[in-house]
Amino acid sequence: MRFENVIVVIGKTRLEQLIERFNTKAQARFYIEHAGGNFSEYEAEHDAFRKALDQIVTDTSSLAKHKIIERKFLPNFLFSTQDVVVALGQDGLVANAAKYVKQQPLLGVNPDLQRNDGILLPFNKETYRENLVRVLEQNYQSTQVTMAHARTSDGQSLLAFNDLFIGPATHTSARYSIQFDGKKESQSSSGLIVSTGAGSTGWLSSVVNMSNGVNAALNRNAAKVNWKMKWDEDRLAFVVREPFVSKHSSASVTAGYVSRGHSLILESNMPYNGVIFSDGMEADYIQFNSGCQVEINVAPVKANLVCLN
Repeated sequence: MRFENVIVVIGKTRLEQLIERFNTKAQARFYIEHAGGNFSEYEAEHDAFRKALDQIVTDTSSLAKHKIIERKFLPNFLFSTQDVVVALGQDGLVANAAKYVKQQPLLGVNPDLQRNDGILLPFNKETYRENLVRVLEQNYQSTQVTMAHARTSDGQSLLAFNDLFIGPATHTSARYSIQFDGKKESQSSSGLIVSTGAGSTGWLSSVVNMSNGVNAALNRNAAKVNWKMKWDEDRLAFVVREPFVSKHSSASVTAGYVSRGHSLILESNMPYNGVIFSDGMEADYIQFNSGCQVEINVAPVKANLVCLN
């Protein structure tokens, strides 16, 4: 399949978000400086991003048709098999884009080497053009990243590059039944995290750190648990956050690995405010309320991240 289009995905800079909040740049400056902040840092970050975007657009327009879309439009944008996708922003933008792009080649471009870690951003504005040429010529290397897939009994579906959260939309208890590895029980908790290999050093690691800390406090000789996984591993890891044991809830199924071909099944007992969202995008959620069942497994497709040759 010949690639004909380049879709550049961007997010708003912090300065742009401040101007949206306070209506003008002057009012945003007043608020930040009045609070003791350094407004020039917001300006420098914004300028670095705009310079990178200008360069990316110039390089792209000389090679192929292109379109720029904002992150918020990703859930409704229809990508085609003729698209190459470029994520220009922070690492999280690559994760957000990957679940909508699916198997199309995705280039992560770091617009600001001084401020962004760039774990998922191997390219910058200087190296972008030559690597886009390689992709358009279909002469590129890529990393395949396992994703998680959630599908509900009422037809809702969601992919995750890093992790899925299943639980309450607010700071309340989640009520549900869980079925895994031949066991089934009712639980009450603050929700579940299901992590991919790419996400195993993120949100999941914070739960593991807490568990290791509690074990160390109670038993100094306790061995530390490390759930770090490779990005292409065909399995997911799940943990139940703060499970509560009572007359109506148990806590014997609190963690495990979901391998390809197997499932983690949950059924909601929450009358309202039950949600499933992925990769920290709370606004892009699917509902998980009473009577709804969700099956979680390894996604049938993997993200296709272009890497350095």
